[in-house]
Amino acid sequence: MTRPIHISISTDVSKSRIHAIVTAICDLRRSLACCDPEHQTKGYTRRVGSGRKRSTIARDDHFLTLTILRNRDTTAVKAQNELQKVQGVAVSERTVRIRLEEDGLSARTLAHCLLLTREHRVARLLIAHEHRNWGIEEWGRILFTDESRFCRRFLDGHQRVWRRTCKRVAQCNFVSGISFGSGSIMVWGGISMEARTELVVVNGGAMTANRYIRDILEPHVVPFAPFIGNDSILMHDNARPHIAQIVNEYLDPVEIHHMIWPARSPDLNPIEHVWDMVGRRVKVRTPAPANLRDLSAAVIQEWQEIDQAVIQDLFEGMPRRMEAVIQARGGNIR
Repeated sequence: MTRPIHISISTDVSKSRIHAIVTAICDLRRSLACCDPEHQTKGYTRRVGSGRKRSTIARDDHFLTLTILRNRDTTAVKAQNELQKVQGVAVSERTVRIRLEEDGLSARTLAHCLLLTREHRVARLLIAHEHRNWGIEEWGRILFTDESRFCRRFLDGHQRVWRRTCKRVAQCNFVSGISFGSGSIMVWGGISMEARTELVVVNGGAMTANRYIRDILEPHVVPFAPFIGNDSILMHDNARPHIAQIVNEYLDPVEIHHMIWPARSPDLNPIEHVWDMVGRRVKVRTPAPANLRDLSAAVIQEWQEIDQAVIQDLFEGMPRRMEAVIQARGGNIR
């Protein structure tokens, strides 16, 4: 406890002097109070009953959450109207958003993923368990290849959905498939730990098994394999031209071993990140490609300018990717 301070002031002291003494005494008392543990506080506590009354009760908050979770693309305005219609509670749109955020829900852009069946999940789990202990040396022997399509007009995908933070790729939170417009090109490429193949623009029709051998495997994959090593492995997805019988019959004599890959698993292929980087760079080019010839030149240039260190980071992240598949029980991870 602070001791009382007594001071006697003469009547002949000026008023300014008295004011200075009183100010000094007040400052001294405040400093002593700060040093006294009995006067220190850890923070502020809201008193019961103070402040504005909450406009909704727990039942109303639960109703808003269920309304959103049952229909993920419902807007806050629709949830507001539903609450007033069913519960008879009138609140603002901002209040609805605040109540949903309190429960961990916020409006986010829809993820684009492939729908996985039980068979797909089992196949993905088998691959993940088989390669979960692979190190950078094992992954460095693989040539990851894939085709990708680039179009002149990029879709922004501003459609939003209500979801929690860790539920981006849940099947109720993404839209499958994407449409292309204003003309597009198909390209093929491959990446390895130390280098990448040339980017091939697939012109003049769809990719067939014969064309895959003539235009891709023979001129690009077979010459590139010795650069990786004698134990190199080709990874291509389960597209029909890739798994055709004549393709397997061609790969055996040239001693190109291919990796069995689960269907509908682009999120396991690191080259998808490279396609995404190329697409983002082409999208921000100024001026934008005016035709398909300009688009092809732009895609090839951006492919060549990607730093190889970025691709190496993707290879180093493959063990974590396998663990993520196991944690997701074979579900989508990106």
